[in-house]
Amino acid sequence: MAVYVVLLGPPGAGKGTQAEILSEKLGLAHVSSGDLFRENIKNQTELGQLAKTYMDRGDLVPDDVTIAMVRERLGRPDCAKGALLDGYPRTPAQAEALSKMLKDLGGKVDVVPYIRVDEEELVRRLSGRWTCRAEGHIYHEVSNPPKKPGVCDVDGSELYQREDDKRETVERRIKVYFEQTAPLIDYYRNEGSLVEINGAQSIEDVTRDLGAAMPAGVGGGKT
Repeated sequence: MAVYVVLLGPPGAGKGTQAEILSEKLGLAHVSSGDLFRENIKNQTELGQLAKTYMDRGDLVPDDVTIAMVRERLGRPDCAKGALLDGYPRTPAQAEALSKMLKDLGGKVDVVPYIRVDEEELVRRLSGRWTCRAEGHIYHEVSNPPKKPGVCDVDGSELYQREDDKRETVERRIKVYFEQTAPLIDYYRNEGSLVEINGAQSIEDVTRDLGAAMPAGVGGGKT
């Protein structure tokens, strides 16, 4: 039986890092909605070209286009054992569509780990990021500062703060995430598949708790 995991978490919760670790540990394909969009647009697929017309206008890509991309991705051989979904679904309507899609594939959403971190900590994590102009090396004022302020340790180039790493932008992004995602969190909580994970812990401890949240027999999950 294929296993399908939907990983939720706000910007700065470490979801991307944990998705990579978890997919490797569980042997599940990591299906990222962002990667899917980039791949389809880069390869100029019919769906990619359709999505780009909306994106170029600054409009949201309609659910049916996103769903079609996800359906195609889940039909590939590397998803035979299931998949770890990252960035999709984003709304209860998309969650309903995913449920129908997985039913057609003979599966269901098995577990929805939600990496929970409070807003103040998220702002601290994200607004402290600085990026190297030459190669894009990432530093953090608190957790990973450069040896010399404002200078990259690797290539000596200037460090700058991206627009989306500035405090006011970060606060807005996080506010939008919680507003948009709250109904989805409630949806999966009501379904009984949501498992809250304390994202304020170390990476190793979050990984451990995610592993424990998995279905019985999957990557050392519950027995």
